[in-house]
Amino acid sequence: MARIDPFKAVRPTRDKVSLVASRSYQTYTQAEREARLDYNPFSFLHIVNPGYKYDREITGTERYQLVRNRYLEFKEDSIFVHDETAAYYIYKIVDRDYQEFNGIVAAASAEDYENNIIKRHEDTIEYRERIFKDYLKTVGFNAEPVLLTYPDNNVISKIIEEVQQERAEFEFTTTYRDTHYLWKLEDIDRIAVIQKEFEKLPTIYIADGHHRSASSYLLYQDEKNLNPNHTGKESYNHFMSFLIPESELRIHEFNRLIKDLNGHTKEEFLIQLDTIFRIENRGIMPYKPSKKHHFSMYLDGEFYSLYLRKALYNFETSLDALDPHILYKTILHPILGIEDPRNDIRIDYVNGKKDIINVKDKIDNGEFAVGFGMVPVDINEMKQIADDGLKMPPKSTFIEPKLRSGVTIYEF
Repeated sequence: MARIDPFKAVRPTRDKVSLVASRSYQTYTQAEREARLDYNPFSFLHIVNPGYKYDREITGTERYQLVRNRYLEFKEDSIFVHDETAAYYIYKIVDRDYQEFNGIVAAASAEDYENNIIKRHEDTIEYRERIFKDYLKTVGFNAEPVLLTYPDNNVISKIIEEVQQERAEFEFTTTYRDTHYLWKLEDIDRIAVIQKEFEKLPTIYIADGHHRSASSYLLYQDEKNLNPNHTGKESYNHFMSFLIPESELRIHEFNRLIKDLNGHTKEEFLIQLDTIFRIENRGIMPYKPSKKHHFSMYLDGEFYSLYLRKALYNFETSLDALDPHILYKTILHPILGIEDPRNDIRIDYVNGKKDIINVKDKIDNGEFAVGFGMVPVDINEMKQIADDGLKMPPKSTFIEPKLRSGVTIYEF
């Protein structure tokens, strides 16, 4: 039984939301960040990068406190206002390719995370969890929702469609040419219907935001243990999420790039691959696989197709059948010597939304020696991995939609 609750968001005013909203800090180049910080005083980047005001890099607890200070200044200057009534926030994104994403920004339960009602499919790094937990504890808010997905539900979809007939509270287009819409649903009857529909679900799944959800759970544990009057209704019992039906989730692959052949010549490398793959040279024309357990490879100016010899590879678990894991178990680890795909400096990743030519260019210019592509993981594979209590390799999925920070804020 999933508990998904309305909450009182802190939001930018209608006239400033397009100026406040930002992508995740790490997705900007240095030049992009500096341009926004120089010429847009309302950007949320001013909050998460408080050292810019003092022209120096600030880290650790000092940075966290300054983030808190900048956030309070935005509230004092009425750039942000706090809603007086708890609501669901119906959110819609239409991207530059005219794909639509419709969902609900709401408060998900940390207890559901603890009890595996909210299931995860990725490993998290413990020190990153704790760093972000300390950050949350100091700043007192979360500005980027965790992306959750649930089975398509006609009742919830109908209410979303009804709300979207009204004028949107927010409507703005980004420089990425994505258009964002937000409606505030305060009607208690329709809220109750949505809550009951979510309560019928035994499980919902994290699509994106595993570290954010894990850190929010750690914060919940800390605050619960420190509060002798804990009731379960405190704000720290929840974390902000964007819930979207499974049919609207978009999952892309990540291509792998390796800096060298681990001491092998090209011929030696191809002979080793031949043991477990049927290899075809596809020449100079770009090639992408179209089936599970088929891979593309770009090496020394030519594309290859790699077809897994299934008689030589055992499928004992759902993880064994996952293409990113197959690539690691058959090539990256035993042949190319990649021990830790999360931290090894010899491996890099390019999300599958980018053209395969992007991989080719990085190899042709000498940055990398070989690149691999695969078809995307699908939603059923992702759910099965989570249901089996297993974890995908890092960078197995690039998932959309991507929300902007600072549009809705959840205070602890």
